[in-house]
Amino acid sequence: MFTKSTIQKFRELPTPFYYYDIPLLKKTLQRVSEEAGKYDYHVHYAVKANANDKILAIIKDFGFGADCVSGNEIAKVMDIGFDPDKTVFAGVGKSDWEINLALDHNIFCFNCESIQEIKVIDELAGEKGKIAPIALRINPNINPATHHYITTGIEENKFGIYQWDLEDILQLLVILKNVKLIGLHFHIGSQIIDLNAFKGLCIRINRIQEWFIDHRIIVDHINVGGGLGISYENPDRHTIPAFAEYFGLFKNLLELRPKQKVHFELGRSMVAQCGSLITRVLYVKNGVKIKFAIVDAGMTELLRPALYQAYHRIENLTSNGKPDQYNVVGPICESSDSFGKYINLPETKRNDLLAIRSVGAYGEIMAFRYNLRDLVKSYLSDEL
Repeated sequence: MFTKSTIQKFRELPTPFYYYDIPLLKKTLQRVSEEAGKYDYHVHYAVKANANDKILAIIKDFGFGADCVSGNEIAKVMDIGFDPDKTVFAGVGKSDWEINLALDHNIFCFNCESIQEIKVIDELAGEKGKIAPIALRINPNINPATHHYITTGIEENKFGIYQWDLEDILQLLVILKNVKLIGLHFHIGSQIIDLNAFKGLCIRINRIQEWFIDHRIIVDHINVGGGLGISYENPDRHTIPAFAEYFGLFKNLLELRPKQKVHFELGRSMVAQCGSLITRVLYVKNGVKIKFAIVDAGMTELLRPALYQAYHRIENLTSNGKPDQYNVVGPICESSDSFGKYINLPETKRNDLLAIRSVGAYGEIMAFRYNLRDLVKSYLSDEL
């Protein structure tokens, strides 16, 4: 991943910083485009994974759409040049100004998550003399066997319309004049490694489709969300996720009606492996049972380990010493500010450079300024 010349350039830069491998990003995007293109699938990039302007511009140039979950994300992708007709707006709590912004940009679809939201969109669209295209985000009650904080498709979650509300919604849609039902939307969670979870989703979608057909409704669009995971354990061996198997599964198991189009909302799987957080060792401290490698990056630059107890591979880029174990921790005044415990690294000392891998998704985008720390810079490989 990192050549000697790249590491030498890292030495000259203030740390910490995010580093993006652009050839890998483009190779990944090309694979997504090829595999989805086999079945004429539509892919909307989940902007919440990484909204770096330069990364977004590359994704846009590959022809992907955008999956937004806030008004500011919509404004961002419109500014970057994404096609409004390939832009979807999801989220359980859309405020009025966000809905109005999306209406003004004539986006492709609102993924709606409650009866009251549908009523509000109808009212706001009516004030503008518009008809808003909507999809019903249905909670399929499927456990994807991922971290409970990133599970979104079981009935205890806040997300989606519960199936017992569908009768009332169909009656409502007959009355409302400024919304138009064009699709069904599903999303069961994130960082899903076991593809059997998606098999279960296909089966549930097929059953829900039958329910709608029994009610004489066939929508034009089926949006299956995203959630495909990556290998955090071995990013060099598994640099590109199993897109062929993933898209092929839906092709084999999803029972579509004539002319129905299938949509995906992928984020992590498209951008995670191209990103690393480069950090410098400040001190090595001998604890009671373990050595602490104290680095200049913290949970402010990579929140996932503190928030989800998430694993990221950590590599020492500048040492070939004898292996030892370290707890790699940041400078933030919280005990949760830790990137990994009992990490095997070559002998690590002050000013060594460490790479925390697979941070292209939910790294830079989740950065914050606790302890009044500065937001750090990002560098693309073709800029160094």
